[in-house]
Amino acid sequence: MGLSTEIASANTDGQGKPVPGSMRATVRRLRVWDNRTRIRKSADRNMKQAFGELEILASHLALSAAVKERSAYIYRKAVDRHLTRGRSITGMTAAALYAACRDFEIPRTIKDVAAAANIGKKQVAYYYRLLLTELDISMPLPDPIKCLSRISSRIGVSEKTRRDALSIIRKVEQSGETAGKHPMGTAAAALYIACALQGESRTQGMIARAAGITEVTVRNRYMAIRLGLGIQPQSDVAPGTRMSKLVPSR
Repeated sequence: MGLSTEIASANTDGQGKPVPGSMRATVRRLRVWDNRTRIRKSADRNMKQAFGELEILASHLALSAAVKERSAYIYRKAVDRHLTRGRSITGMTAAALYAACRDFEIPRTIKDVAAAANIGKKQVAYYYRLLLTELDISMPLPDPIKCLSRISSRIGVSEKTRRDALSIIRKVEQSGETAGKHPMGTAAAALYIACALQGESRTQGMIARAAGITEVTVRNRYMAIRLGLGIQPQSDVAPGTRMSKLVPSR
């Protein structure tokens, strides 16, 4: 992650074997100079603490090494621009990690990152906007399809329901209804409609909790998608009805 290696205090080599007596004095001097050069600057101490917290956050969120590297790079740029001065290291680390998730199009919400860091959602959102503005970072548009996979696995729906929801999302994207809309809300509403079509009992509240959004968001997106695609109201939808009869191709 850009920091130097650390010489441990134990007099053993990389394989765990004891260091010969003739080399111990040399290793001791190297350890002293390593400590002096490694933590001489406050920025280095800042990054050492931040990258330690980054490892813990990435572990809680089950993120890959590539995402950790990207978030460490973003945090280092923030340190170079003096954006971390007077600000919470945990908050800036969480914001950098969320930015990396967005960059890799990994479905992790600000709420997920804030919960893993044990800080407020508003603080992470504020620092995230600060990083985007000051570092001139452009993020790709979120993909509702990737959000769908996460929600459906949480509530345990069938593969047929998942495919129906995927078909609805693609038709919504073709109609341009996803522009400026919350991707998680679009995925949740499409999954709610698909559950109704397949006769699977899933409420809007249940899907909203799995998606990490409000029930109002699911309801609003459900109504917009239903009207935009000409889908019948839920009360008129018989379980097992084929998608082609409800969602006309465009």
